[in-house]
Amino acid sequence: MTSPLSPALPSFVSRTRALAVASLLGLIVLCVAWELWLAPLRPGGSWLVLKALPLTLPLAGLLKNRMYTYRWVSLLVWVYFTEGVVRATSDRGPSVPLAIIEVLLCLALFTACALHVRWRLRSAKATT
Repeated sequence: MTSPLSPALPSFVSRTRALAVASLLGLIVLCVAWELWLAPLRPGGSWLVLKALPLTLPLAGLLKNRMYTYRWVSLLVWVYFTEGVVRATSDRGPSVPLAIIEVLLCLALFTACALHVRWRLRSAKATT
């Protein structure tokens, strides 16, 4: 959200924000559903569902459009990317497509965050 004192962001910067928030929410939902219902390691769920907790921390910062959050989320997402790649190549059964979806969501989140930071800084520099 922009404050009354700050100028409105260009539409392409707003779209990267929307993609970042959507892919982060998708990653949270995927992590929870994967470990509880879709392909848990144990019947009834797995403690691996706790891996979704760190993903909830940056959600408020992305929704408040804080630049610092976009920067550190682009680093945090590589942990989940690595997990997805490892599980896509080592697991069997329904975990493989779920891991591929996790990798794709991580790539979308990283791309959205990187582009958002770059284009927002460029937009701010152009307005000054």
